[in-house]
Amino acid sequence: MSRIQATFERLQKEGRKALIPYVAAGDPDIAASVEILRAMADAGADVIELGVPFSDPMADGPVIQKAAERALAQGTGLPQVLEVVSAFRGIHADTPVVLMGYANPIERYGIDRFVTDAKAAGVDGVLVVDYPPEECEDFALRLRSQGLDLIFLLAPTSSEARMQTLGRIASGYVYYVSLRGVTGAANLDISAVAEMIPRIQRHVKVPVGVGFGIRDAKTARAVAAVADAVVIGSALVQHLELQPRNKVAEAAACFIAEIRQALDA
Repeated sequence: MSRIQATFERLQKEGRKALIPYVAAGDPDIAASVEILRAMADAGADVIELGVPFSDPMADGPVIQKAAERALAQGTGLPQVLEVVSAFRGIHADTPVVLMGYANPIERYGIDRFVTDAKAAGVDGVLVVDYPPEECEDFALRLRSQGLDLIFLLAPTSSEARMQTLGRIASGYVYYVSLRGVTGAANLDISAVAEMIPRIQRHVKVPVGVGFGIRDAKTARAVAAVADAVVIGSALVQHLELQPRNKVAEAAACFIAEIRQALDA
């Protein structure tokens, strides 16, 4: 059983929903990233999505794009991202970490090498935005052989056939993109999310997390009422961008604690 599966099973027994924050590795720097991950885990994050900086994203809005640019400017690549995970693992043995990014860095690194090194660093799952499920069953098998989960995206436009395909190969959880647009958009329709989740669950047996457009505790709680997990990225990244370097970990902890309290209320 993967750490991600174990986490969701524990939360289900406790009657709680998963809180999954996203931050970009290397923003504002590598050492700060480790501190931020520790602070978020201590404050109640259940799974952490760690962004792999990439110069040409297709799903990220301006806030996360700028974070990736700041990280890239400091030389943050996939090897440095794995160093962040390894350092975090020395502090937190149980909080799952999912690498979220794009195919190019993984292909350049080498898929077999990536799977081996990700496992060694303590990665628990991988979400590759531009890997269509129809073309990466072999990648999913390689990850699963090392105990890692492959996370997939679903969108409001996803067909029943796409959901069926995901249902065959997805593990860990699936990430439902709650709106048409990029990360950070502000036109979230809770009723539309509530209608979509049962459709997904007919085909996908792993937990369903919802992200894109979740900006505060009130919205997070509304989403948690209909989904298994709440994913929050742009609002957190934007909040941290405004903090001085010596305050980013503390600010991350306060942000996550507020969302955690809303979810558990």
